[in-house]
Amino acid sequence: MRCGESVDASRSSSSSSRVNTVVQRSRTVRSRISITIALTASAALALTGCASGGADSSESNSEQGFKVAAFTSGNQTPVGAWWVKATEAQATQSGWDMTMIQGDFDFQKMNPAVESAIGQGVDVVIDGYTDFASIGSICTAAQDAGVPIFAIDSGTEPSDCFAVNMITDQELIVDQTTGALGDALGGLDGKNIMIIGHDPHAGIRKRAALAEEVFRAAGANVVGGGIQKVTSPATGRIEALALVADYLSANPGGLDGVWVGWDDAALGAVQAIEEAGTSTRVVAVDASAEALRAIESGGAFLATAVQPWPEINARLMKAVLAYEEDGTLPTENYIEFPTVLATRENAADITPTDELP
Repeated sequence: MRCGESVDASRSSSSSSRVNTVVQRSRTVRSRISITIALTASAALALTGCASGGADSSESNSEQGFKVAAFTSGNQTPVGAWWVKATEAQATQSGWDMTMIQGDFDFQKMNPAVESAIGQGVDVVIDGYTDFASIGSICTAAQDAGVPIFAIDSGTEPSDCFAVNMITDQELIVDQTTGALGDALGGLDGKNIMIIGHDPHAGIRKRAALAEEVFRAAGANVVGGGIQKVTSPATGRIEALALVADYLSANPGGLDGVWVGWDDAALGAVQAIEEAGTSTRVVAVDASAEALRAIESGGAFLATAVQPWPEINARLMKAVLAYEEDGTLPTENYIEFPTVLATRENAADITPTDELP
């Protein structure tokens, strides 16, 4: 327990009146709690001579540190693991008192841990790579406590769960990838296209559905009758390999293109195509190192969309720092960032997402 912790009651918000109301209510409660803690701490100092780093017992509560609870369910992915390190580095640089909770895709394990951290008293919550549909109890706990949540890639539509959610533009991703495939195939009309997705991931789910709409509108035949769904990211490459290999075995030369929601599964599709010796082309999303090398080689892997996570996370941390400074909240709670397409021409110039500094 730290001696005399409080939150600056002078913070003001430029966000919605709902957020302002819950934040103000929480600060009132926190102020009362802080007074109680301060009185208890003073008594303890008088009895035991307790001190923290030699600080005087009258040291202001504002000097006790900015408390942050950060969490992610996707820490086992390359981008999720990078985000954990980047956020911990920001906390160290800024002097935050931060708890990082890593959920390993297990929301039953992660959500109660985050709710507990909120209950113990934090100034903000930072959410990395989850989906607001899966963290409803966290949203409720934060709103009840008047604590804003700053999120990166947590759902693909606006939600009042967040002070802000910063994501990539899923429609642009689909335009770039389907456009590249159409150009390579001389148009999409009459072409046989397989779409491989993964519903539990909000971004993949949305872009796969958008891709299906684009292909059907262009006159392509979506093989299998719809999106082929991988059950787990951990086995995505093996599952995609089997999906494409089985189709090519039953329909030799009958597959023109494969659209995949993320690179690792796309690499499984590429392997199946190369083993079958067909001219099928593949597009995907993520810009992993292995995908970029495959694209540079000029084989089946045609292109991948690059999501600018370092830029997005820098903007997110800037928003958190602004809130720490004077209570300023973002004026928008949902911000989309543009992507670029990595092709054979520029792949060598792209920093792979699994090698981000």
